[in-house]
Amino acid sequence: MTYKPPNRPPGGAPPAGPAALRRANLSLVLRELRDHTSLSRADVAAATGLHRATVSNLMAELLERRLVREVGVEHVGAVGRPRRAVALHGAHVGALGMEINVDYIAVHGTDLSGRVLVERRIVYDAMGSGPDSSVRRLGLVAKEAVEAMRRAGAAPAGIAVAVPGLVDVARGVVTLAPNLYWHELPLADQLSCVLGPLRVPVRVDNDANLAALAEFTSGVAAGTPYLVYLTGEVGVGGGIILGGELLRGADGFSGEVGHLQVDPHGTQCGCGRIGCWETKVGLAALVRAAMPEQAYGLPGMPVPDPGERVADIARGLASGDQRMTTAVAQVGQWLGLGGSILANLFNPRVIVIGGYFASLAQWLLPHAQDQLQRLMVAAPAAQCRFVASTLGFGAASRGAASMVVSDIIDDPTTIMDSPPRPAPY
Repeated sequence: MTYKPPNRPPGGAPPAGPAALRRANLSLVLRELRDHTSLSRADVAAATGLHRATVSNLMAELLERRLVREVGVEHVGAVGRPRRAVALHGAHVGALGMEINVDYIAVHGTDLSGRVLVERRIVYDAMGSGPDSSVRRLGLVAKEAVEAMRRAGAAPAGIAVAVPGLVDVARGVVTLAPNLYWHELPLADQLSCVLGPLRVPVRVDNDANLAALAEFTSGVAAGTPYLVYLTGEVGVGGGIILGGELLRGADGFSGEVGHLQVDPHGTQCGCGRIGCWETKVGLAALVRAAMPEQAYGLPGMPVPDPGERVADIARGLASGDQRMTTAVAQVGQWLGLGGSILANLFNPRVIVIGGYFASLAQWLLPHAQDQLQRLMVAAPAAQCRFVASTLGFGAASRGAASMVVSDIIDDPTTIMDSPPRPAPY
C-alpha cells in the first residue's frame, strides 16, 4: 500500500468535476460501511440514494484497492437472488496516532477496520527536553511504531500528533504550548524531516480536540451531540462538540479552557497569566498539594509515569490520607466551578473528564457535581453531568488515529494497493 497526497488546490476546496464526484461517492459508500458490520450492495444503494449500478461500480474499485471485502451471502426472503455482503476491510492500511505531553509520549496504531496494531505509553520529560530533542524522540517512537504496524501487515497512510497547546492545523505548526515551552514550532515539517524516507503525511492537532473526537465516536458518551471533554493532565484543555461537530473557532484555537482565569489572586500559570483554571485542577497542582515532595519541577527528581503518580494518590485516598483527601476535595470543587462556566456557555449534556480526572473520579466527582449544580444558571432545567472517560491517558492518541482514518475515508483514492514494504531505515 502506498499513499499519494489528496489532489486539492490551495485553499482546501476539492476540485470540481467527475473525479471529485467519484471521490465523494467512494467516501459516501465507505462511511456507510463504517457504520455497519456488513451490507449488501442493494443496502448501500438504498442508504446512500445512489443508483445500484453506480454502487456496483464503486464497490469494484474499493475491492480492487482492498478497502472493502466480501464477507458472505445474504438470503432475503424465500425468493430472489442472494445478495453478497460487503464489509470495511483495509487491513493493509494503517493509521498512526501519537500524543506528546509534558511527561509522556503515547502511541495508538490501527488499521482501517479498527484493529489495534500497536499501543503504548513511554515516560518522557518533554517539558525539560526542549523542542529539538522532543521532535527527535517523537520521530524515533514513530519509526518503532511504524515498524510494528508493518510487521502486522499494515503500512501507515498517515500520522497525526496530538499536542497540548494552540495548533495551526493547516500548517502543522504548534503556535504555543505553554507547558512544553514551545512557540511557533513547525512540528509537522520537522517530524517529516526526522522520518525521512518513510514519506508518511504528518498532521498536528490539539490534544483535547482529538480526545473529544475519540469520546464522541467511541467513548463513554459516544454519539452525544452536545459534549465537552476535559483533559486531566499537567495542563487542562477542552474539546467541545456542538451539534455533533467539533467546535474549532475562527482560527482553530477554541478549547483552551485551562487558561480561563478563575482566581485573580492565584498563582502564575505556565502561560504567564495569573490564576488560570489549570493552576487549580491540573495534575501538577494536585501533586503539589497532595505530595509536595514529588512536585513537578523539583531539581534532581525523575519524571515518573503520570499513571504512577495518580495510583499513589488513589492508594492514599483509599487509606484515608487526610492531606490527599483535602487536596482532592479542593480540586473537585474547582473542577465543578470551571465546569459550570462551560455549562453556562455551551449547555452540554455531559462533561467527560479524562486523564487523571477519570482515574480519581470516585473522589473528585461528588465535589465537582455539587459545585456544577449549584453554579449552573439554568439548573435543574439544564441537565448536565460529569462522567468519567474510559479511554484513559490514550484518548488523544486514539483520536489522532481516528483522524487519519477519517482522512482516508474522505478520499479513498489516496490509497493505492500494493503489499507493505519494509521500512527504509
